[in-house]
Amino acid sequence: MRICNSLDELATLRQDLHLAFGVFDGVHTGHQTVIRLAVQAAANLGGISGLVTFDPHPIRVIAPARAPRKLLATIDHKANIVRSLGLDLFVPLHFDLKMAAMPAAEFLDSLCRAPVKTIAVGEDWRFGHNRAGDVPFLRSQSAKLGFTLQAASPVMFGDDRISSTRIRQAIHDGNLREAARMLGRPYSISGPVLAGRKLGRTIGFPTANLSTDSLQLPPDGVWAVRVNLQDKLLDGVANLGIRPTVDGQSRTLEVHLLDFSQDLYGETIDVRFVKHLRPERKFESLDALKNQITRDTEDARNILRQNHP
Repeated sequence: MRICNSLDELATLRQDLHLAFGVFDGVHTGHQTVIRLAVQAAANLGGISGLVTFDPHPIRVIAPARAPRKLLATIDHKANIVRSLGLDLFVPLHFDLKMAAMPAAEFLDSLCRAPVKTIAVGEDWRFGHNRAGDVPFLRSQSAKLGFTLQAASPVMFGDDRISSTRIRQAIHDGNLREAARMLGRPYSISGPVLAGRKLGRTIGFPTANLSTDSLQLPPDGVWAVRVNLQDKLLDGVANLGIRPTVDGQSRTLEVHLLDFSQDLYGETIDVRFVKHLRPERKFESLDALKNQITRDTEDARNILRQNHP
């Protein structure tokens, strides 16, 4: 999948483009419906399919006080998710105050300097200054600029539409089964393995540490997890929390991979939460912590054996 970082770069492409537009936080099943419209158009008409998104999340620039505190995916994780959906092109546009002030017509004219043949959006998608660009606006411009507009209806789960906000709440509440049904896959977080204090090594349980600052997380505690490392799924047990036994100061995700001994520093891993094992708690000694981790490891092993990927 090719990455383009600007509309100017997009304009240099000479193949017909069929593009899905949106923020796509989490790339849930509603988003996937929009993406499929672009992929199918490319298959039917020829050319390449792509996804155009924005980083950071536009609401964090336009109205920070109303922005979600946590997101479902970093921009790199988003790219990895959509890679499996058949897209040829990923276009993460930098969103700033200059872009926020750009009139919808100006943005659309700049976009259509490239050979855009299809634009796919959700029916409530809006863009441009004061969010003036909407589906009726796109439809009115389509003949003049030479593209076909496809607008997808919301995808429902139960009585309500699927949304990133709804999924974030489900994850916050620990309802990962419901979140997975709305996402169309198990919820996971992705990022590079960071250097930690290496305390796990001293008690026989080395861990891979991930930054979780901007991401929506489930409840703290110990989790059975599966980790995707270079397209290979590995079983693991993870602690999410502040590590009170060792005087931790910030919320951290530490993952111990079962039956694995390689150095992971610098690798990017994808951690899928499978089952919550217990709340985080403080132990009276490192020996007590070690004994509990041994039990947690066996619990995780048994659960993951029963929950095949």
